[in-house]
Amino acid sequence: MLTGDMLRRATERFRDKSAIIWEGRHTSYADLNADANRFAHALAGLGLKKGEKVGIISRNRTEYGIVFFGAAKSGCVLVNVSVLYAPDELQYVLNKADVQALIYEDLFAEKIEAVKPHCPQIGTYISIGQPFNDFIAGQFADEPDVALDERDPFSMTYTGGTTGLPKGVLASHRARAVTAHTVMVEEKIDERDIVGIVTPLFHIAALNIMFQPAILAGATVTLLSKWESADFAKMVRDTGMTANFMVPTQAGMVVQDPGFDPADYATWRKVSFAGAPMPDWVQRDFFEKLPKVELTQIYGQSEMGVIAVLPHWHLPERLGSIGRPAYNVDIACVHPDGTPIKPGEIGELVSRGDNLMTEYYGEPEQTANFFKFGDGWAWSGDLATVDQEGFYTLIDRSKDMIISGGENIYPKEIEDALYEHDAVAECAVFGIPEDKFGEVPAAYILLKSGMTATEGEIVAHCATRLARFKRPRLVKFVDDFPKTPIGKIQKNFLKDPYWADQEKKI
Repeated sequence: MLTGDMLRRATERFRDKSAIIWEGRHTSYADLNADANRFAHALAGLGLKKGEKVGIISRNRTEYGIVFFGAAKSGCVLVNVSVLYAPDELQYVLNKADVQALIYEDLFAEKIEAVKPHCPQIGTYISIGQPFNDFIAGQFADEPDVALDERDPFSMTYTGGTTGLPKGVLASHRARAVTAHTVMVEEKIDERDIVGIVTPLFHIAALNIMFQPAILAGATVTLLSKWESADFAKMVRDTGMTANFMVPTQAGMVVQDPGFDPADYATWRKVSFAGAPMPDWVQRDFFEKLPKVELTQIYGQSEMGVIAVLPHWHLPERLGSIGRPAYNVDIACVHPDGTPIKPGEIGELVSRGDNLMTEYYGEPEQTANFFKFGDGWAWSGDLATVDQEGFYTLIDRSKDMIISGGENIYPKEIEDALYEHDAVAECAVFGIPEDKFGEVPAAYILLKSGMTATEGEIVAHCATRLARFKRPRLVKFVDDFPKTPIGKIQKNFLKDPYWADQEKKI
């Protein structure tokens, strides 16, 4: 299914219904579709052809939806750029992605001006506001006549960059349509929903895992430009939001908010989460404070879309699992040689099907490593187990495994034990160098507001739950964690200083 057809068909069904609500402004399906068509015609007027790259750097706002669907209808590839990039990072991504036209929110004009001299391939810069309105004004509102196939690429998002430079994940209409259908079916999104987008649209979680399926279903989307728990509560009250996606950090902020009032969330019925493990205490707080909100855990990657789902009816009994395969994808857990593991063994998650990205743009070696056996299976880099009933449980990222004195240690196992301590809000475990064992576990911990703990208390807590070689040898308390836009703790920023002057002994 073509991305533009999702909006066109929804418009035919719900012409006068609000498609997007942003800062009190309602945009109907008819107006969203017409403006998307105008944008597509305007791109053609620039001479941009099918497959050429259009970038956008913007917070969540109505124009993002116009650009998303308009680019898709034009045949151009939309490059979704993080608003958090420093000028050097922005320059790298714009050049690496071969962006030829850039749409940007004026809030980021200073960054844009800084990179302009270093991005000679970009011929057009358009600021969101009156310049954008002028760009599409006078263009035809009818559907563009562009020969498109669902296998054509249409969207590029960038990996969160937890290690190394970000990679451009190039995906086809077909791949993202599979994910949109997955979410619509598995999360029960329908035309009655008002779907809140509270994570950045430049990331797959908001753009393809929530915005796109909401439009496919004919729901109304309400956008939050900047996350604050109080602003989220107001959005729910003002718009009657019924469903959303959020990262675990946001969920924790909602249930810990000193001003928490369940009446603010009277219409909220469905929430999905992913991006990082949701601590069990956050889920239990949700069950207690918001019993009418159904929690669905999803698991996926920018490269794969959503591939596993744990519906709310398996909670709390299945806390810790990422669920079973989504209804329309193939996944498996395998040994390094590609042979399937037995239940209870640890292997790497792999996926096969139309859900997969086309390539890491401009990165043939990394693309080949992702599809390393050339048999259609893509390798996630995540280690997991699967039980007799087909439920998968993440163990850790394969590259995060610690080898200490010849023993394999999975940081997630230690993190799970730490989360059982009442004072721990968030934590990150990683390996640091040690002469005798090669490396040993270190734990960085963020405590819950108003609570205290000492290093000795944390180690004693772990001693009742973990073998001696798995216990943290270093405990450090922090005020915050470096994170990707989707809420993943960037362990490389914590770990790299310890390894700066030596090779890792593994």
